[in-house]
Amino acid sequence: MLTGAPAIHHLLRHRWITGCRYLSAIISGFSLFIVLLLTLTSWLHKPTIKPLNPLIPLDPDLVDLTLLRNATEKNAVCLDGSLPGYHLQRGSGSGAESWVLHLQGGGWCSTVDSCSSRQETPLGSSHYMPRQALFVGILSQSSSLNPDFYNWNRVKIRYCDGGSFSGDTMVQAKNGRKLFFKGQRIWEAIIDELLSEGLGKSKQAFLTGCSAGGLATFIHCDNFRALMPKGANVKCLADAGFFLDEKDISGKRTMQSFYNEVVRLQDVGRNLPNECTKRTKPSQCFFPRELIKTIKTPFFIVNPGYDFWQIQHILVPKASDPELHWLRCKKNIHHCDSNQIYVLQGYRTSMLDALSEFQHKKDAGMFINSCYMHCQTANNITWHSPTSPRINNKTIAEAVGDWYFGRREVKDIDCPYPCNPTCYHMNFN
Repeated sequence: MLTGAPAIHHLLRHRWITGCRYLSAIISGFSLFIVLLLTLTSWLHKPTIKPLNPLIPLDPDLVDLTLLRNATEKNAVCLDGSLPGYHLQRGSGSGAESWVLHLQGGGWCSTVDSCSSRQETPLGSSHYMPRQALFVGILSQSSSLNPDFYNWNRVKIRYCDGGSFSGDTMVQAKNGRKLFFKGQRIWEAIIDELLSEGLGKSKQAFLTGCSAGGLATFIHCDNFRALMPKGANVKCLADAGFFLDEKDISGKRTMQSFYNEVVRLQDVGRNLPNECTKRTKPSQCFFPRELIKTIKTPFFIVNPGYDFWQIQHILVPKASDPELHWLRCKKNIHHCDSNQIYVLQGYRTSMLDALSEFQHKKDAGMFINSCYMHCQTANNITWHSPTSPRINNKTIAEAVGDWYFGRREVKDIDCPYPCNPTCYHMNFN
């Protein structure tokens, strides 16, 4: 039995250990409570869009944002007047003199109010853009995920003008702030800077884009080729950028009216290809069906036959379905009834009809699958992975690579939904 100082020391030590254990238990319990709370909060606020597994490698390609030099002097600014930007990852080895550029998408704005609201988002201001971008899909540096372009110089050009890199005017917003529609100048200034960074000496160059960036690829493809060195292998690709001028289910041409407003507000017409605007009105030249008639550069089109953005905004916009008969179908193509599937098949047929002339061009390439998707080149799982969508047992990456390097003619058109079991269908539930 301990007495005196040793006993007191033992007693204090016992109480200290007991107290620590008690405190530890309290902290552990509180930590568990926080974890459960965060889990519950995450569950209650989980995204409505089914996230794609990006198949991020252990060492992901995080590439820093570069703001454009001398942008203000060139009047090449985002909607809010901030500097536009891009992300550049240098190539190596056999790809050191080859370049792939990817124009970011993000829709359009057609009114002063809608464009003003974009000024405080990454789609209207570099102040809100992430300082780094994850390079995946056609921008990945992994040879297993991006077999043909992994060691090229790869560039992601940020989208912040709301007009597919084609407007050139300025208006006063209701709040007193200025709205800068300078997409054309952004395009010219960024390409000019990249030319000085090595693009001007490239032996191979590939301009690509997704959604609104895909439309920009149609618009600027021939101009891009004209700026490249003579003898360089220059081609273009639009991913989910072949937007149709079709009536919605109520009989209205919603997309045509929308494009009319975009072209008018942002003064896009004077920057569209002259060969098209001489033939038809400028707003019609915002539709790829008209643009591809005069594009001389070899061009590849990647598009799902059931592009969910087009179905949700062109075929069945909210105003055309006030009683929400199409809501479940638009969220998940597997929930469409037989009548709705019939309408969707008609939309796919319209897309194939619009592509029929292009399909017969010698240097044209196509990959039209039957997936309910939108933008498939900018994600590893849909670009090139063991579970990627395939046509004739070829992934999109393999088909695009075969076409770019002339390994085979690529005009792949899938059978109608639901025939392709390799498809990844977006689920908004």
